[in-house]
Amino acid sequence: MKMTSAILALVLMTACGSGNNATTTATDNESQTAKTVTFNADSAYQFVKLQCDMGPRVPGTPAHEQCAQWLTAQLRQWCDTVVVQPAQVTTFDGKTLNIKNIVGTFNPEATDRVLVLAHWDCRPWADNDSDEANHKQPVMGANDAASGVGVMLELARILSQQRPEVGVDLLMVDAEDWGTDGDEDSWALGTQYWANNPHVAGYKANFGILLDMVGARGARFAQEYFSLQYAQGVVSLVWDTAAKAGFGSLFVTQQGGAITDDHVMVNRIAGIPCIDIIDMRPDSGTGFFDGWHTTHDTLDQIDPATLRAVGQTVANVILGF
Repeated sequence: MKMTSAILALVLMTACGSGNNATTTATDNESQTAKTVTFNADSAYQFVKLQCDMGPRVPGTPAHEQCAQWLTAQLRQWCDTVVVQPAQVTTFDGKTLNIKNIVGTFNPEATDRVLVLAHWDCRPWADNDSDEANHKQPVMGANDAASGVGVMLELARILSQQRPEVGVDLLMVDAEDWGTDGDEDSWALGTQYWANNPHVAGYKANFGILLDMVGARGARFAQEYFSLQYAQGVVSLVWDTAAKAGFGSLFVTQQGGAITDDHVMVNRIAGIPCIDIIDMRPDSGTGFFDGWHTTHDTLDQIDPATLRAVGQTVANVILGF
């Protein structure tokens, strides 16, 4: 079958601006499939570790180039097509960065498509570190970058074995984290480039899911503000799927804060209804996990159980469970 009628109806309502009242889920109008899929959290964790083993993946560094080559090779094992999109972008502080967006695709001929994305670069400065001496040190980015990419790589492995009926595009975007407070356009530079110059001319997807900071211990995924504004029906689909899979304690059905992230550019520039699965912690000093933009965003922050909750949910959405 193609994308289930329930998902198509949901996404169409969202795209037309009436998704704010959508509560349809992928199984409302059809019986559960007998298929099962298991997201391997240990595998995803190893993908996170391998990224960290390279060092901080800051644009312009050897670790960044090494990681780009590695990500491309990984996706070529599993995806039908892989596109590496080189670009030059200019940062808020006047630097020209050579960046690479990397896209792995399943079923490139399919009209109905799901976009999954995460950024793979690391922040150049640990400017939120409690020790000012570390403010010019790069961030390892175990959670803030590698966790989302680790989930996507495990999704690619799964989808190569259990083929989706819809088209799936796994978009790893570069230069997300070279931004500054007060300048919204200084963030998500790779996504801005892709949204204006998609890897396929005229590219469209029924909806998108952004994965950002999806691996930390104690994570809690509230429903991000801009996600609800642009794609509430997709939020409902994903959070309902998480609850059915037993992850309702992590995917809480309440509104969270607003964050300028890659999904905002996908919505505003590309016109694709896109949500953000992101760990926001309003009771912390920063609004995020303790290691955010510090030298402590290291592998010990990562909990395989959190990776599993996110990965299993997204896999279930894609495969229609």
